[in-house]
Amino acid sequence: MRTQVAIIGAGPSGLLLGQLLTRAGIDNIILEQRTGDYVLSRIRAGVLEQGTVGMLEEAGVADRLHREGLVHDGFLISFANRSHRIDLPGLTNGKTVTVYGQTEVTRDLMDARATSNAQTIYEAENVEIHDFDTTNPVIHFTHQGVAQTLECDFVAGCDGYHGPSRKSVPVGAIKEFERVYPFGWLGVLADVPPASHELVYANHERGFALCSMRSLTRSRYYVQVALDEKVEDWSDSRFYTELRARLPEDIAAGVVEGPSIEKSIAPLRSFVAEPLRFGRLFLAGDAGHIVPPTGAKGLNLAASDIRYLFDALVEYYAEKSEAGINDYSARALRRIWKAERFSWWMTKTLHHFPADSGFDQRIQLAELDYLASSVAASTAVAENYVGLPY
Repeated sequence: MRTQVAIIGAGPSGLLLGQLLTRAGIDNIILEQRTGDYVLSRIRAGVLEQGTVGMLEEAGVADRLHREGLVHDGFLISFANRSHRIDLPGLTNGKTVTVYGQTEVTRDLMDARATSNAQTIYEAENVEIHDFDTTNPVIHFTHQGVAQTLECDFVAGCDGYHGPSRKSVPVGAIKEFERVYPFGWLGVLADVPPASHELVYANHERGFALCSMRSLTRSRYYVQVALDEKVEDWSDSRFYTELRARLPEDIAAGVVEGPSIEKSIAPLRSFVAEPLRFGRLFLAGDAGHIVPPTGAKGLNLAASDIRYLFDALVEYYAEKSEAGINDYSARALRRIWKAERFSWWMTKTLHHFPADSGFDQRIQLAELDYLASSVAASTAVAENYVGLPY
């Protein structure tokens, strides 16, 4: 087999790149280790920056998003039993975010790819990427027990942290930066109306809490827990009791209990790989970076990688210019590190760190009090939350 761009991974970043390339007339094939049903079963966040929404519009997959997505023009940060609202359009010249689940984004992209007849090979196993330091990369893989070879011009590694793309890079050619946080998020998904019509990020001495939603009838709630906690020790009743204890009284009163349809604990960490380009192999999304979910940047940061990579590939094929692909890593990393900084700041400011002293906790509250009293500080938070320019 041969294609122009081989994409490893059929998550939202790989599918988005594939859809944009197909619409631009650039041939591409996606290889995915798992089944399509497995990919759709992964529950992730769903706060989309305005730039991400614009890219989905450009890809021709935003119709259902605009019908069912919830446009939000603010969110709440609570502390000391009071709340401060971040007015997104008022602080960013009209920008907003849209609540629309990552699973739904993936489904829309899958449907569009099926309609376009672009090729996706699911259950592609034993993927090995070779010769990406030449002009003719080759990918070897096994599908349904048969060894296959895919030749291409470029390889886009959109296969997540554990995928083969980053692991294909020679030792010493890549530098990794990481911070592991000493806690996780216990998350519950339930078919109940959300406690607030906007997201609520709560700082509390018992630990962080987040009230989010997938729709007007489906809520997603989180509480900070120790890394040694076990999901089975948390009944629904215990979870809702703890959630309410960390929220201001007026918001806690709006929490409607309902049976969880998904419950899990996710550890938090920050990770960046540098560079993101190795010859004709490019890393995008979780293959190159991970952010804690506090700043709602994971999917949006993957989308910005695809923005830079897609533009570079179009420039290469339309103008025979390598300027875009040569600059891909530097451009992407500049935005990545700014998003990492914002996600780190949100995490540091809103969570209870076990090693913090009383002084540290007072500084944290002073930071939040300053945020609530300063238009400049609120503007900085709003600008980062809606998404920095590409």
